[in-house]
Amino acid sequence: MTPTITSTTLLNFLKDNVDLTRVCFTLSAAAVVFLLLIHLKLRGKRASPPLPPGPRGLPLLGNLLSLDPELHSYFRDLAQTHGPILKLQLGNKVGIVITSPSLAREVLRENDVVFANRDVPVAGRIATYGGYDIVWTPYGPEWRMLRKVCVLKMLSNTTLDSVYELRRREVRQTVGYCYSRVGSPVNVGEQMFLTILNVITNMLWGGAVEGDERDSLGAEFRQIVSEMTDLLGKPNLSDFYPGLARFDLQGVGKQMTKLALRFDMMFEKLIAQRSSSSLKIRDERDSSGGGQNRDFLQYLLELKEEADSKTPLTITHVKALLMDMVVGGSDTSSNTIEFAMAEIMNQPEILKRAQQELEAVIGKDNIVEESDIHKLPYLQAVMKETLRLHPVLPLLVPHCPSESCTVGGYTIPKGSRIFINVWATQRDPSIWENPLKFDPERFLNNSKWDFSGSDFNYIPFGSGRRICAGIAMAERMVMYSLATLLHSFNWELPRGEKMDLAEKFGIVLKKKIPLVAIPTPRLLDRSLYE
Repeated sequence: MTPTITSTTLLNFLKDNVDLTRVCFTLSAAAVVFLLLIHLKLRGKRASPPLPPGPRGLPLLGNLLSLDPELHSYFRDLAQTHGPILKLQLGNKVGIVITSPSLAREVLRENDVVFANRDVPVAGRIATYGGYDIVWTPYGPEWRMLRKVCVLKMLSNTTLDSVYELRRREVRQTVGYCYSRVGSPVNVGEQMFLTILNVITNMLWGGAVEGDERDSLGAEFRQIVSEMTDLLGKPNLSDFYPGLARFDLQGVGKQMTKLALRFDMMFEKLIAQRSSSSLKIRDERDSSGGGQNRDFLQYLLELKEEADSKTPLTITHVKALLMDMVVGGSDTSSNTIEFAMAEIMNQPEILKRAQQELEAVIGKDNIVEESDIHKLPYLQAVMKETLRLHPVLPLLVPHCPSESCTVGGYTIPKGSRIFINVWATQRDPSIWENPLKFDPERFLNNSKWDFSGSDFNYIPFGSGRRICAGIAMAERMVMYSLATLLHSFNWELPRGEKMDLAEKFGIVLKKKIPLVAIPTPRLLDRSLYE
């Protein structure tokens, strides 16, 4: 029997097939779009720049086992093989080493905001109360608030001018100490550390180390600060494998906690004393109509009470800033003075020229004042040359990109640790003539090399938003101290000893063998040593 095809059946058949066709077409179109997206994604991946070259590493460990303790020279040697931008696999962390002024410019100038954060090591986090200081705080409103507090209030030229008498007193006390040691060895770095520590603590809370405590307490404080900076520069498994941080396999966290606690107890005591007497101090200042008695701690505590609700200054910030000033300001400047003295003593013609300039400007019947230092271009050149050969932070403080980006044609992954090897750049023979020779002449009559971070051949204090906040303070203390030591005394090594200029790597560069030298008076009037 032949089926009958009615008009209704035909219409239903056509309708069903039209719907089916639409479904098939939609699915086909979706499949094409999906395949196109996959193609574009794969094509995009193929088009992305590769990671920088670098030495091959081991599974899980990467390049950790091959790291040399002297990282600045080790990174330089790697750059000679792999190029000015290279990658190291440090456990779970990617390290990028930059050894080129043009690439440093890309990081610190052209992509400044992207690289304005820090990869905070465990030791740094412990030392600064969780990273609440100006060094480690992430870039943003909180960091801008902290930098404003430091740069505009503590370390501005106006503030530094106002406490010159304090610096002068401490430097004169050091001269008196060295005069009492005439003919006997003096540990130059240790004495300059204590001088600068006294300047800083007086500026912070009015404290200083004097009298019989000077030698013993100065050496103790310097040892603590030295151990802290050593831990900050030490490769730590807890940083490379964050999951292992709670085990503290190398004991870095435990050691740093112990050292930081010694400062914290002092900070707590000072803050408690100030808090109990703050009303009295405020009343006395109001009645006298001025604020001359305020030191930095008093200013911070008052600022905390008047805190902006959006970015408040907390007691943790206060203690972290105190730690920054004590640790970051004392060791760095004293190491620079020690290196400068060693380099000058190693070349008698440089010592003679520096002293001749001092005699012409100051005379032998006067003492150096800080207002004289801008009249000493040769000594300025000595300081700049010292910071070229022996930059305070040889790898700067590591940066950390907030997003993946491209530098030098290579992909830099988000969250990687960026080392800028200024120590190697400032010894690069393609940039500097006779780069290993200490030659202040290269900085005479040459204004392009300053501390502003604008010329990336020479950035001893870094560049960009995270440039060192204490440049003005460091420049004054180094120049004033160096001029005073050279003007007041002749210096020579103990009999039979030779100058050793070897360096010891850390986040802060140190002289491996301390400079011990014997002073002899140069000034005609012995009362100038009082």
